[in-house]
Amino acid sequence: MPAERAADRVLRLIGMVAYLDAHGEASLDDLAQRFGVRRAQVLADIDTLWLSGTPGYQCDDLIDFDAFCLDRGTVRLTQARGMTRPLRLGAREAVVLVAAVRALAEGLGPVLDDERRAVLTSTLTKLTNLARLIDTRSTDTVPAEPGLADQTPDVVAIDLGVNTRPDITTTVSAALARGRRLRLRYVNAADRTSERDVDPIRLVADAGTGYLLGWCLAADAERLFRLDRMLDAHVLNEPVEAHDVSDDADQFVPGTAAVVTVRLTSRARRVAETAQVSAVRNLDDGSFEVDLPVVSSAWLEHLLLGVADDVIAVHPPQVAQQVAATARTALRAYHEVSDGPTEGG
Repeated sequence: MPAERAADRVLRLIGMVAYLDAHGEASLDDLAQRFGVRRAQVLADIDTLWLSGTPGYQCDDLIDFDAFCLDRGTVRLTQARGMTRPLRLGAREAVVLVAAVRALAEGLGPVLDDERRAVLTSTLTKLTNLARLIDTRSTDTVPAEPGLADQTPDVVAIDLGVNTRPDITTTVSAALARGRRLRLRYVNAADRTSERDVDPIRLVADAGTGYLLGWCLAADAERLFRLDRMLDAHVLNEPVEAHDVSDDADQFVPGTAAVVTVRLTSRARRVAETAQVSAVRNLDDGSFEVDLPVVSSAWLEHLLLGVADDVIAVHPPQVAQQVAATARTALRAYHEVSDGPTEGG
């Protein structure tokens, strides 16, 4: 199971408080099933929430639960500390939310059914009107900022994917909407280019990266294709076929990846948050280990050199030796340039 990112856990913690506030109480097993985690994780989340609250952080400022109910396996929220109040958006938050929903509408609108497309369109309209209202009145949520009034929701620039060509996004969306097969020219993480026919299934996203979940005819199996690695895409006349897709097909897992274990100081915690890791282990001295599925050695070198001061150990050892050799080569090149002959010398 992939390591959990902090953003995912925060979202679950907030959702847990809202659910308990609406339903009064729930058993540990019910919460575990509803939020897709183990019973032990629910207990860990409650321990975290018990130490969370509003500034001051005294006993009366913290989220609270009924300890006697918890001993019996039931979770009952006794103090939400305002976390269940209706959200009040400021101008900045409203514009960002409109931008996100508009990106969703432009990216997925062509492949949604009429009912879901109507819901998305209605949501975008209401948020746009709300953003205009917030931006034109005085509120106590967010003070007016220079230039913010010019960022009206009608002119917010939307980028549907990092380095994703708009024509490829349009082609993929058209194939999904028409139920037609795609011919892709694709470069993988190992920098190998191939051409393959794919039955598109749906668009998915992970950590800000867009993917096409499709059935690769060459592999005769489901595959995730990064949109920003598609060099070309054409819609074919052949209709897509029905395929049995596994429940975890939307989850990105490198296919032929070596696993490298890196031990890092706590200052490099961002590695566990931003990189695709398969496991995270916190150690008693405050450091932590991550297991990294690695397809490209160049990617790993770039990652480790970026946090070099915080790397404690790397396994297997030959990987550490390879990265160290790359660092020494870079340093020699730097010294050769800096120590070279000066002009006129």
